[in-house]
Amino acid sequence: MRLHPRPGTESGTRRLARQHPAALLGLLLCSTGGALAALALPAALGHTVDRLVDGGPVPWSGLLLCAALTLAETGFDAAAAVTGTSTTARLTASLRTRTAARVLAAEPRRALALPTGDLTARLTARTADAASAPVTAAGAVAGVLLPLGALVGLVLIDIWTAAALLLGAPLLVALLRAFTRRTADAGADYQRAQSLIAHRLTEALDGADTIRAARTGAHEHRRVLEPLTALAEHGRRTWAVYGRAVGRSGLLLPLLMLLVVAVAGLRLHAGAIGVGDLVAASRYASLAVGIGALTGALGSLARSRVASQSLEPLLTLAPLPHRGLGPAPDAPGHLELRDVGVEQDGGGPLLTGVHLTVPGGTSLAVVGRSGSGKSVLAAVAGRLLDPDTGSVLLDGVPMDGMEPARLRREVAYAFARPALPGVTVEDTIAYGPWTASPEAVRDAARAARADGFLALLPYGYATPVADAPLSGGERQRLGLARAFAHPGRLMILDDALSSLDTVTEHHVRRALDARAGHCTRVIVAHRLSSAARADRVAWLEDGRIRATGRHHELWADPDYRAVFRTDTPAEGSVPASRTPVTPAAGSGTR
Repeated sequence: MRLHPRPGTESGTRRLARQHPAALLGLLLCSTGGALAALALPAALGHTVDRLVDGGPVPWSGLLLCAALTLAETGFDAAAAVTGTSTTARLTASLRTRTAARVLAAEPRRALALPTGDLTARLTARTADAASAPVTAAGAVAGVLLPLGALVGLVLIDIWTAAALLLGAPLLVALLRAFTRRTADAGADYQRAQSLIAHRLTEALDGADTIRAARTGAHEHRRVLEPLTALAEHGRRTWAVYGRAVGRSGLLLPLLMLLVVAVAGLRLHAGAIGVGDLVAASRYASLAVGIGALTGALGSLARSRVASQSLEPLLTLAPLPHRGLGPAPDAPGHLELRDVGVEQDGGGPLLTGVHLTVPGGTSLAVVGRSGSGKSVLAAVAGRLLDPDTGSVLLDGVPMDGMEPARLRREVAYAFARPALPGVTVEDTIAYGPWTASPEAVRDAARAARADGFLALLPYGYATPVADAPLSGGERQRLGLARAFAHPGRLMILDDALSSLDTVTEHHVRRALDARAGHCTRVIVAHRLSSAARADRVAWLEDGRIRATGRHHELWADPDYRAVFRTDTPAEGSVPASRTPVTPAAGSGTR
């Protein structure tokens, strides 16, 4: 799915500028103060020179004024540098926080439409580039004020000297315009290549075990680094653009300044201006043609603009809609899916016409071949994903109407590859809609059969997650413990038992069964034992519910048995002579 910003939305740069007005105002004042001091200095210097040329006592007041203006310019510039650096850091943190919050508040299917590496690059490097725009714009005031003020100073000294400067103004404007446009194009290409490298690197890290087992490390190394050629090319383009701008300005600006000084010298010879005016005019000419700071600011603003454009689709992600409803009080978790359909972006349907009812307090096993839509159904059932058609209700209340924070307190999830946030193992289990108490954490660990291996860790529950050598099954048990530590009326296990051994799975299933009557359990299952222990089974095929019923009822269908890749009765199975398949209402049963 491609992300596009909504029309008429305010840019992130403007929002940032409104959030930190005091700091930006201080930066603007410092930049303006430094520019005004720099503009006042030539006039004061020229006046002082005239008094020295005329003879008489030493003009100490003029010398002191020149010294004061020099110190003021230096002080204002130093303050602007310090203020700009600290403000940029705060703006970057603010923009990253808000962008990440937008991504997390949106529907996952839309928020994660970007490749992981590209999304990471946007949340890190792009936010830093975009956040520098308000500071750069505030600091660029000096870059604009200096040439304009210098031109005004030349006009006040002598109109013909100012006219000499204006002769080169069109060339300066054309130079700056071309530099800005080409810098923006090169910066956009550079950022795209950077995102591609980040995406491929993330893929390689996620599949590190597969790469190692297949001995394709060298191939992956070449694949990840292949965009470096383009990245280097775009980087060279950026420096080439900058170099050409510097080279052309290095030729144009000295000639222009020489012209201004020559005209001022002729006017001095004609008696139209004095020696002090010549000194001031030369200084103003230097300020007017010194566009290095302005060139750097324009280049930074061009990069910031490109970065801001890449962040806009994330900043304009719509949060999950809701109507402020809450779940029905003291209800057991009655779950209904009514004519649910989910479309794959750019592809066919993932779910079609799913009608499903799970009575409160019961368990449902969702089975089917790989790609049949089991995880999509699990995501829809807990509103990690909104269906494109149909509706999902929990105890009679539409999930898309529930306030997200209240809904999350009622739905617990466990996944096949759970993320483990938190510093310590205890933090990981306690992490959730609310922070579970130490007692709840230990009870949950026992229910998930995680307390045994946790006791063997160097510091027990206080062991840092980064220092805990965890197998796939142990990670799953921590994810299950987190779900047990945050009980609600609905628990969804998306392949969360796949890495458990048979004994451990048996104990976890007993802990799940103990919640019967007050917690509904939806279990994406691949094992016969999980399907056999469930109160009911939903059999998915090609995104549709082919049938629902008890496991021993469905076992009579050979296609159902083929889902488990066995024709031999196993644990929880029954002979084919039992009751035949019970089709789901409205399903396409054959």
